[in-house]
Amino acid sequence: MSSIRIKSILAKPIAKRVQKRIYKWASQPEKTQEKVFRKLIAQAKNTAFGKDHYFNTINNYQDFSKCVPVRDYEGLRPYIEQTLKGKSDVLWEGKPLYFAKTSGTTSGAKYIPLTKASLPFHIKAARNALLMYIAETGKADFVNGKLIFLQGSPIIDEKNGIKTGRLSGIVAHYVPKYLQKNRMPSWETNCIDDWETKVDAIVAETLKEDMTLISGIPSWVQMYFEKLTAKSGKTISEIFPNFNLFVYGGINFEPYRNKFEKMIGKKVDAIELYPASEGFFAFQDKQDEKGMLLLLNDGIFYEFIKADAFFDENPTRVTVGNVELNVNYVMIISTNAGLWAYNIGDTIQFTSLKPHRIIVSGRIKHFISAFGEHVITKEVEQALQDAVLGTNITINEFTVAPQINPKQGLPYHEWFIEFENEPVDLDDFITKVDTSMQKQNSYYYDLIIGHILQPLKVTKVKKGGFQNYMKSVGKLGGQNKVPRLANDRKIADLLESEK
Repeated sequence: MSSIRIKSILAKPIAKRVQKRIYKWASQPEKTQEKVFRKLIAQAKNTAFGKDHYFNTINNYQDFSKCVPVRDYEGLRPYIEQTLKGKSDVLWEGKPLYFAKTSGTTSGAKYIPLTKASLPFHIKAARNALLMYIAETGKADFVNGKLIFLQGSPIIDEKNGIKTGRLSGIVAHYVPKYLQKNRMPSWETNCIDDWETKVDAIVAETLKEDMTLISGIPSWVQMYFEKLTAKSGKTISEIFPNFNLFVYGGINFEPYRNKFEKMIGKKVDAIELYPASEGFFAFQDKQDEKGMLLLLNDGIFYEFIKADAFFDENPTRVTVGNVELNVNYVMIISTNAGLWAYNIGDTIQFTSLKPHRIIVSGRIKHFISAFGEHVITKEVEQALQDAVLGTNITINEFTVAPQINPKQGLPYHEWFIEFENEPVDLDDFITKVDTSMQKQNSYYYDLIIGHILQPLKVTKVKKGGFQNYMKSVGKLGGQNKVPRLANDRKIADLLESEK
């Protein structure tokens, strides 16, 4: 028996053991979170943040919520700046191992700490997502082939003695030894900074390999697939006949699914992940269940605030024991990297409470409410899915913005869409999208019926237009994503030139 084959055989019993452990803590959500909470407070009580917020007096969650206000990056910046200068014991014990550098939309570059306590959970969660898939399906052969992770450069810089880099690049240094020989692309190719050059190099390296698992943000994997097809003239399944598992995160896969299946030439299983520089929050644990399992036992304590009350003066904060299904919540985290009552900016909804599964519904700052309609990402993505269902329409990218001052007629929502296969009847497509929006969002329905808004309009963006836009703002590739919604026309105005 080959040593390669042994990997998939050994993976199955390991996967079953991991699955059993995970579902044990998932069945006791409040108890699990209570343990995490107490450990976090105990370990940070002697830090500068812990002293400033009276951690030595905190005995329960109620104490914590009184002592520690909800903050975003700007609110924590004074503490992060101290840490960046090399000071110890500021937000967490000692100094961080790394700073994950991210490009914030409002704060410029953000430096998110990764500690000796937090980093292993990023690695473990990614591994466990694959093991849970193996435990559920019994499919483990993918570990025998080549695995590709489309990610940022692993090149690490240094700031006052602390290493800094993109999260995906940092994690690349911790790929388990048993996967090192399977992993693609090569280290040299992964270090290429220019995204288009990098993808071309990845295509050249992987074209003749036995790729079995491909992972990355859907929009950038799409670019990789397009280049593979253009170079070979074949579908992805013809190039990689053993490719059967797609692992993704960052954005909803559904708007891309039709195009992916056509490019691949068959249906493949998919696993959704919810990683961020601030923590690895959830992964899909069941192929036939909606939502991702919230990781309650991985060094993160969660709070939730209803999105429609978030900007109130004193919004109610609740923990996992008091959340409701299908409610839009802003997710607040406290972590073993030293982020306390931290607003990461994402909104989520619970699809299940036994166990706690979530979907990402959008960003608290990415919405349209120019007329009080409170449109969120989940709604526009669902509207497009409804409109393309049963058709040959495929969409590469899209974003939506309000048009408050049209040249004539009532205001409206303008949808910028880059079609791969355009609708035969664009008016019918628009009607389906608008009807779905009205069904999902009662505020939008009232504005249409009340003749405050006219039905949405679609502006077609030429092929490659969104990639050109992302390139123009310095966000091509890596972990960058096109915002689905904006309450202004900054993106819309730039896309006007890409029609």
